[in-house]
Amino acid sequence: MSRKFFVGGNWKMNGSKKVADELLGNLVKGPLDPNVEVLIGVPAIYLDVVREKAPCNIYVAAQNCYKTEKGAFTGEISPSMLKDIGIDWVILGHSERRQIFQETDTLIAEKVNHALESGLSVVACIGETLEEREAGQTEAVVAKQIKAIKEKISNWQNVVIAYEPVWAIGTGKTASPQQAQDVHKILRKWLSDEVNETVAKTTRIIYGGSVTSSNCKELAKECDIDGFLVGGASLKPEFVEIVNANQ
Repeated sequence: MSRKFFVGGNWKMNGSKKVADELLGNLVKGPLDPNVEVLIGVPAIYLDVVREKAPCNIYVAAQNCYKTEKGAFTGEISPSMLKDIGIDWVILGHSERRQIFQETDTLIAEKVNHALESGLSVVACIGETLEEREAGQTEAVVAKQIKAIKEKISNWQNVVIAYEPVWAIGTGKTASPQQAQDVHKILRKWLSDEVNETVAKTTRIIYGGSVTSSNCKELAKECDIDGFLVGGASLKPEFVEIVNANQ
């Protein structure tokens, strides 16, 4: 069953109106592989302006949202607010949310569930730390994280899973194609065993962790790697090459 290649660029807490225009200009210039779904995760303050300027072949995503529609949650934004300004995607569970802001598996799962119920599509991030990998706990950690999500949702149709080894984010270290493929294969088998075979075959599992133009083509060759979630390189012209990794 064919899974459409998916490449997301996570701008994180970077940019300005000027930078956003430059990054969009680079993507418009492309050319981008028409067989790839492209997403850019934009700081909340620029979501509206970027969505208005982005061409229709580029999805614009929030980098976070909360688990309820409204309320006394200072500084948070809700899925309904995102929908109100025409945003259809959100990135949830990024390792920086887990590590720096101490978001738990349960909270992330609740946020994924509410986002899906509100009509958003979700890039749900999971991944192990260096200590967990060195202790041989990679499989147990990612299974625990994805299990928390599975317990809160019933429909996987609008979910993209991003496997992001924490030790490879912003460090310049990248999982080898085989290391990444091994975990993606484990995740797909988990979906088959714990959800169902159709979800396992159709859900896209993308890799995030210091993806660059120099390593993307090798990673893209692996059968269970369906794309990338790109951090630093999404702020550079080489992002176009990463989008086109399958060509």
